[in-house]
Amino acid sequence: MAGQADRLLARLTDGADPAASVADLALSLGTTRSAFEHRAVLVAADRAELLDALTALAGDRTVPNVLRGRAVPGGRTAFLFPGQGSQRPGAGRELYDRYPVFAEALDAVAAHLDPELDRPLREVMFAPEGTPEAALLDTTGYTQPALFALGVALYRLVESWGVRPDLLAGHSVGEIAAAHAAGVFTLEDACTVVAARARLMQALPAGGAMIAVRASEEEVAARLGDRMSLAAVNGPDAVVVSGDEDAVTALAEEFAALGRKTRRLRVSHAFHSLHMDAMLEDFARVTRSVSYTAPTLPLVSNLTGETAAPERVCDPGYWVEHVRRAVRFGDGVRTLAARGATRYLELGPDGVFCSLAQDTFDALADDNRPAPAAVPALRTGRDEERSLIGAVARLHAAGQPLDWAALLDGTGAR
Repeated sequence: MAGQADRLLARLTDGADPAASVADLALSLGTTRSAFEHRAVLVAADRAELLDALTALAGDRTVPNVLRGRAVPGGRTAFLFPGQGSQRPGAGRELYDRYPVFAEALDAVAAHLDPELDRPLREVMFAPEGTPEAALLDTTGYTQPALFALGVALYRLVESWGVRPDLLAGHSVGEIAAAHAAGVFTLEDACTVVAARARLMQALPAGGAMIAVRASEEEVAARLGDRMSLAAVNGPDAVVVSGDEDAVTALAEEFAALGRKTRRLRVSHAFHSLHMDAMLEDFARVTRSVSYTAPTLPLVSNLTGETAAPERVCDPGYWVEHVRRAVRFGDGVRTLAARGATRYLELGPDGVFCSLAQDTFDALADDNRPAPAAVPALRTGRDEERSLIGAVARLHAAGQPLDWAALLDGTGAR
C-alpha cells in the first residue's frame, strides 16, 4: 500500500493529474480499482489534506485520517442500535442539514411520534445543550423516541450508500429499531410501540436506581434478593443492576469495598426491574394492537442473547417481557461473532455500545483473525459528517462493500 500511495502522490504533484479533484479521485479509485484483502482508506476534505494523508501512508506513518484494515473472507456486517444512556443534545443536527436522505427519514419518524409528545421531537433532539428543551432528552418520554428516530435516520442514510447489514441487534429500546430494520414492524407500528413504551415508563413514579458493576453475572446474581433485578449483562464482567434505591446503593457499596468499579447510571427510572411492573398490562394492549412480519434478516434477541426465532419476535408478549427482563447484550455480541460478524456499526449518538462490546471481543480474541472493526456512526464533540464518513471508511477497510457513486453524490465527482 505504501508503494501505491507513493505512486499516486507523484501522479498528483508532478504527474498526469496535477489538477484532479479529490471527489473525482475518490470515485475513480473506488470504482475502477480491484479491492484486495489489505486496504487503506484516506479521509480527506480537500487536496492538501489528501496529499498529507498520502505522504503519511507512503511513509508508513500512523495518522488519524489514514484508516488501514484487512478484509476477512466471508466477514459479515452487524448493525447495533443503542439504548438509553447514549443520548446527547444535538445528535444528528448536522446530518439533518447536510443529507436529504437522513432528514426525510427523521421527518417520517417525527410525523408518527410528534402527536404522542408534548413538544416536537426535533425541537428536543436539536435543542442547544443547557436549555430546558435539551434537558427533556434525559427523560425517558423523550429519550426513547429520540434514540429510535436517530437510529432509523442513520440506518436509512448508510443504507443509501450501499452499507447494508447482514445481522441486526439492539440494546433495550434499540431492539425495536433493529426489529423495524429487519421488517418485523412497519415504521408506523414501530413508532406506536416506542411511543407507548416511553409514555408508560415516564408515567411511572420516579425512583429506584441503576448501577453498572464491574463483576460477573454469577457474582451479582448471588447478592440480588427480591428488591433488585439484573437489568443487563453487557459482557463477561459488566453487569447492570436495577431496583429500589437503598438496596442498589448498598450493593454498589459492597462491590466498591471489594475493589470493584461501580457507576450509577443517569436514568429517571429503574428500568428492567420490578419498578416496571405497573406498566406491563397497559403496554401489552399496545403490543397486541400492531402487526408483525417475520424478520428478513437475523435479529439477535436481548432476552436470550441468541438469534430470535421469527415466531418469537412476532409474539406481542415478547415485547412485554422485553421491558422487564435483563438485556443479554454480551451474549448477543457472542452470537453475532459466531455468525460471522467482523464489522459492527453503532447507529446512535456515540460509541457507548461499541465500548461495551469490546469486553466480549477481548474474550473472543483469536490471533489468527484480525480484531473486529467496531465503529460508532457518531462521536461526541466531532463533526458529524466526518465522523460518519470515517466510520464507513473503517468498515470498508475491513471489507464492507460501498456504493461509491451514492456516497459521493452531490460532490460533483465524475
